[in-house]
Amino acid sequence: MNRLRRLPIDVWFEPLIILVIGIGYVLWYRSTTFTPTEQASLAWGNLQTTILEHVKLTVVATLIVVVVAIPLGIVLTRPALRRLEPIAVNVANIGQAAPAVGLLVLFTFWLGTGFRTAIVGLVVYAILPILQNTIVGLRQVDHRTIEASRGIGYSGARTLFQVELPLAVPVILNGVRTALVILVGTATLSTFIGATSLGTLITTGVTLFLPKLLISGAILVGLLALVIDWLGRLVELAATPRGIS
Repeated sequence: MNRLRRLPIDVWFEPLIILVIGIGYVLWYRSTTFTPTEQASLAWGNLQTTILEHVKLTVVATLIVVVVAIPLGIVLTRPALRRLEPIAVNVANIGQAAPAVGLLVLFTFWLGTGFRTAIVGLVVYAILPILQNTIVGLRQVDHRTIEASRGIGYSGARTLFQVELPLAVPVILNGVRTALVILVGTATLSTFIGATSLGTLITTGVTLFLPKLLISGAILVGLLALVIDWLGRLVELAATPRGIS
């Protein structure tokens, strides 16, 4: 009980919200009469494939963004390349400022339709939060701490990996969580360029005027976003060094 009280409120409260929404959806699903099209779309076999494809889009895009944005953020905080930071951030901001649908459609002219094009569009759209948080996290590390580590003989690389990055972890992982939630929502738009996602349920519901299918798609996307956000919070909590809030 004492351990539970020491946990941040969102760590245990968010699963309660997920549980309540999930149970409410299941009860609604069991008590509702669906059309043949809705039944086919929401059958477990089809729904499982749709959810897995949506998760695949989100996870692959996130992994690529992390591999690109975190090293780039680290490089841009080094004295030799610090002057390039505004340029890199402004370029990354173009992806965030542009409408997601517009980005995806533009990339179809270059790469065609399908999974690969959706991934490229999602990566461009979600790179800013991780890049910016990496830069901010490393910049907020106290210079006296860095100087102390260099003073006891740590090299620049050792200082980076054993001092700066551990202290910047909470901010960096918060950026990763933000990107994940953005990607879960934005991945629904990939249905417009031929990539399977939960957006298929939403667009089918709108096109054929099937409100129950539309509601199901929206609820499932929201639940997936909440679950991924909560899992990201657990990783953030576990990776944060003790003594750092």
